[in-house]
Amino acid sequence: MKVGFIGLGNVGSKLAGSLLRNKFDLTVRDLDHNLTKNFNDLGAKVANSAKELTEQVDLIITCLPSPKICAEVMEGENGILNGLSENKIWLEMSTTDDSEVKRIGKKVIEKKAIPLDGPVSGGCHRAATGNIAIFVGGERNAFEKILPVLTTMGRKVLHTGELGSASILKVITNYLASVHLVALGEAWTVAKKSNLDLSKVYKGIAVSSGNSFVHETESQVILNGSYNINFTMDLVLKDTSLFDQLAEKLKAPLEISPKVVEIFKDGKEKYGSRAWSSMIVKRMEDLNKINFRAEGFPDELIDNEDEQKGYEL
Repeated sequence: MKVGFIGLGNVGSKLAGSLLRNKFDLTVRDLDHNLTKNFNDLGAKVANSAKELTEQVDLIITCLPSPKICAEVMEGENGILNGLSENKIWLEMSTTDDSEVKRIGKKVIEKKAIPLDGPVSGGCHRAATGNIAIFVGGERNAFEKILPVLTTMGRKVLHTGELGSASILKVITNYLASVHLVALGEAWTVAKKSNLDLSKVYKGIAVSSGNSFVHETESQVILNGSYNINFTMDLVLKDTSLFDQLAEKLKAPLEISPKVVEIFKDGKEKYGSRAWSSMIVKRMEDLNKINFRAEGFPDELIDNEDEQKGYEL
């Protein structure tokens, strides 16, 4: 199977890197020519447009920063839709709005091609080693056809149901992660002001009922002071806003979600859109005139697990 990958950012470059490392026939496309050159030097082909890439491959993967940018890549004059033909598969791996992926999916089906949504979860450090989780919505037969690709990019792969279901699940999980991150800022504040040993607090939370994946990962770079989680404030604000908008569309009144969106808007304003998302806890550091530093924590997360072939859950 020939694979095309559009969007070589923080996550996309790592997912595409797993495919290249595992000898897939890969063609890439990104507006940053330095990124495509790196892949070209490692053996990937480079397309001059999304349309050209689509014409050359069987599976087209998009991993882009926003629904707006994805729509431009799909629907532009030299976009994916104009290169699609019968039985080609489009896999949308961006975190996006389920209604948007369904809207574009209808246009893909009109070309007699097959749309799937396949967002990832687990952090950039796991994307780098092919150990991330992948949710996939859409036609079961198409899912099975591309499963060897999915199990190379990810460790645990879940078919969630119809097109759009994976995107809904993804924004739910991202919302939960964002809530945990905001709560950690308050937890670390109380621990620090209580004069606890923060290294021991980290270990204590990790073995307690209050543990979370966010604590195990992001607390490490918070305690280091780098905050480097390889994910930025603007992207978290996009994700939490997608969840909040989905709830509004479903006429589901919520209590915590609007406050979380407000907190990340404030974080973006204070520290900038490209600040690491874990810097949201700095609001508490600044408010309380403290810091959450401790010795022995890394400045960036590295997945120390061996790369393994993935499997369907």
